[in-house]
Amino acid sequence: MGRELLCLVCLCATGIAIYFALPSEPGPGAFAMLAVGVASLCRLGWRTRRGAGAIALAVAAVAAGVVTAQLRTNAVAAPVLEFRYYGAVEGRVAAVDRSTSGRLRVVLDDVRLDRVPRDRTPHRVRISLDHDATVTRPAPGERVMTTAHLMPPGRPVEPDGFDFQRHAWFEGLGAVGYAAAPLLLADRSREGGGLDRLRGRISAELKEVLPGPTGALAAAIVTGDRSDLPGEQRDALRDANLAHLLAISGLHMGLLVSAVYGGARLAFAAIPSIALTYPVRKWAAAAAIPVACVYLALSGGAVATQRAFVMAVVMLGAILVGRRAVSLRSLALAALIVLVLSPESLIGPGFQMSFAATGALIVVFGGLARGDGWWRRGVPAILFGVVVSSAVAGLATAPFAALHFNRVGQYGLLANVLAVPAMGLWVMPTLALGTALLPLGLGTVPLIVAGWGIDWILGVAAWVAALDGAVVGVSTPPPAALPLLGVGGALAVCTAGIGRLAALAPVAAAAVLWTTAERPVLLVAESGGLIGIATPAGRWLSHPTSDGFAAQVWRENDGHSTAGPSGQGRGSVSFGRLVAVRGKRATAEALARCRPGQTIVTNAEPDRSDAPCHVLGPRTLARTGSLAVHVDGETFKVRSAIRRQGSRPWTGSGMLFRPTPDAAIEPSELSELESTIEGWLGEGDASLHEPPPSRFRETAVNGRR
Repeated sequence: MGRELLCLVCLCATGIAIYFALPSEPGPGAFAMLAVGVASLCRLGWRTRRGAGAIALAVAAVAAGVVTAQLRTNAVAAPVLEFRYYGAVEGRVAAVDRSTSGRLRVVLDDVRLDRVPRDRTPHRVRISLDHDATVTRPAPGERVMTTAHLMPPGRPVEPDGFDFQRHAWFEGLGAVGYAAAPLLLADRSREGGGLDRLRGRISAELKEVLPGPTGALAAAIVTGDRSDLPGEQRDALRDANLAHLLAISGLHMGLLVSAVYGGARLAFAAIPSIALTYPVRKWAAAAAIPVACVYLALSGGAVATQRAFVMAVVMLGAILVGRRAVSLRSLALAALIVLVLSPESLIGPGFQMSFAATGALIVVFGGLARGDGWWRRGVPAILFGVVVSSAVAGLATAPFAALHFNRVGQYGLLANVLAVPAMGLWVMPTLALGTALLPLGLGTVPLIVAGWGIDWILGVAAWVAALDGAVVGVSTPPPAALPLLGVGGALAVCTAGIGRLAALAPVAAAAVLWTTAERPVLLVAESGGLIGIATPAGRWLSHPTSDGFAAQVWRENDGHSTAGPSGQGRGSVSFGRLVAVRGKRATAEALARCRPGQTIVTNAEPDRSDAPCHVLGPRTLARTGSLAVHVDGETFKVRSAIRRQGSRPWTGSGMLFRPTPDAAIEPSELSELESTIEGWLGEGDASLHEPPPSRFRETAVNGRR
């Protein structure tokens, strides 16, 4: 039964994946037909459940996935800012964190914008702060105000790249931006429930008892507050493949629940009259469920924590009804609940890595359980379990981590073997005890003991991250690689025996695609202020100080985490008939000198429209999004980010159950761009893979070196 249920969940996930891959939003007619079809096919399939009935159930599961995803898309719909805004912003602090650059960020809800109607005002906005020294540090529930630049969530910085617009849609973010002015307290009375205040108070007390990075990591583990964790420690944890310790996900929830469950069983077992008479195993599971609920509330209830909570409660529920806690049935039920509640999590790294690791552990330890070796008894069993579980989970999640984060920790297994046992046996129990005793004033000693374990974890991270070759960059694979990996993983878990060999085929196909795919030879940022050209030394950038985020993402997607060759950031940069310029003056002078067959990429809209050359300026790039040029044999293909996104609610104004107006560049215009590519690169020259010094020419704005 467990494998059949897991197969149905995989089919439902296939429907969700199909929905997110659609080029346009299904209309109301298609939605109604799908809903009726699901009901009809389920009725037909449930009657027979064999042959045609099994096929009907499979089709119904796929269609149900599409319907579920579209319902979720409509359920989270909220206004999205449609223009760039500068002015007063007031709202209630919903969350505080830090960006990858270390800047303090606040998420505001119940937002008010100057001269913007309430029905067009985003419900939630995220603002990066230039000044940490605000009047008071923002705390959840406080109403604050500032003067900020806001803009709609950004499009992908390259076609088929990370779609932040879609991510923001499901996070409820209608605008993002930054504030150069300090954040001011608008109202001293905090709005909302007392839970946010409790979380803030716990974080503050943890940081008071455990100062510095130790307390910051303790607060991240208990309440999810990572705002004070220094960038140096955060980078070390990431490079050592221990960044999962920062996210309150399956590991933390599992360790805490296991500690409470095991402690309760030991306590009951110490009383023979109870242990021999009553179902103490079920009592221990019942005692662990409220603890999981409290931890979910204290942690802020992020999506990863919700997923971990569902998995933990499903497994504890299995114990209550007399089933195996860790089984394929429990895994399938947990995945189904998560997909129904938040189908968008399927395309995120958290869901993929969590269920890949759990499924692999169930399969491997299920096979080991059939034997009776030395590893099943005593201290060797503990050591063997730690090493094998770390290795299996690491191998299962490594492809997904490399795909999403473009990096592989070479010594991740070593770091996890040294750090995860300390987290489970040392840090989590003492942190939970110390946090529970804080209201009584008795939490200091347990927290200090927990701090020693946290210091050990931070030390392991720093040591491993400093090893030679600790991190290896990995280039982004083609879009087809992720579905192939998913199919391979599903076959490995859903089938048994020799049938699992079939899982090797899609995984091998994904590996071939990954290793043979070539990155774009040319990338153009949506702003027009930056182009990037592939070279053996890394991606060459026309203006290194422009579009820093796009430049960083391009290089990471190329598999290079460090800076590569760049232009000097002055004047115009030309390559063959392609010219990149910045600013109105440089654009005007480039247009005055341009000739037919040339293409000018600029971040300033030109004043004249009669120039003999082709111009890619802000107006055109607003309709194409970022551009990528791929070499296919002797031809060049141009991909547009907006066309690759399609016409979906998160790419337009949020009109639901019907496609948004397609303002993207027309296919004929894209073909016209492709026809000019050979002119960009120079007559008869189809290679961009020589070093920049011999291939590029930089000139000052006035045409002189």
